[in-house]
Amino acid sequence: MLVASAAPPARARDFGGEIPVRVVSYNIHAGIGSDGVFDLDRQAAVLRALHADVIGLQEVDVRWGARSRWLDTAVELGRRLAMHVSFAPIYRIGSREFGVAVLSGHPVLAAENHRITRLSTQTAPDPAPAPLPAPAPGFGEVVLRVRGAPLRVYVTHLDHRGDPSVRTAQVAEMRQIMRRACGPKVLVGDFNAPPSAPELGPLWRDVRDADPGGSTHPARNPVKRIDYVTVSAGVRVHGAHVDGTLASDHRPVVADLRLRR
Repeated sequence: MLVASAAPPARARDFGGEIPVRVVSYNIHAGIGSDGVFDLDRQAAVLRALHADVIGLQEVDVRWGARSRWLDTAVELGRRLAMHVSFAPIYRIGSREFGVAVLSGHPVLAAENHRITRLSTQTAPDPAPAPLPAPAPGFGEVVLRVRGAPLRVYVTHLDHRGDPSVRTAQVAEMRQIMRRACGPKVLVGDFNAPPSAPELGPLWRDVRDADPGGSTHPARNPVKRIDYVTVSAGVRVHGAHVDGTLASDHRPVVADLRLRR
């Protein structure tokens, strides 16, 4: 789903032949903060203060349920921030959707929702058989043009279970998908694993961790880093940090990147 909002002029300026782009990855927990309160205005204020050019969101509700007041949280955040919106559902049940999204201060030229292996959390109650890993959507891709420079942005939310087998499959499939395209790429998301996890090892052959130097989860007292901004060749990391907000159960990762011409 693509939604065009009244985006502000591109923030990027030319820095010695490089183009600066600020990218944020944020698991918004369906708009619910560490205090258990749904408050989309609070999250919008946090994101606005970060002055991001591109934001990758995870755990995005679109008319999903009462927890998020049946709102399209992707569109609502895009409207509040005056950014373009691309939503990639993982689950679609009637008109209810849940997934990932990209908000962009630059026009979205194209978007795709790729299928990767998932172990569904949306199953029938017992005694239905346990779900098996199967291809499902929710690996979002957008194509942007930032002051003439092309950029592909991917957003993902990997399996949360202790058994890494599904994440291992997801990493392999994401690598295959990203390798189909040329040019600079940014991959953001909640990987549900620390940087040293064996299942993430193959990914580091293709992208580099921006490494914000802090933990991201749980937001109130973070003890692990499972949220990422990563970059391919052609993108330089100028700096990165973890923002200390409690507006979700995760803390956002903020990365200042430079695109080469």
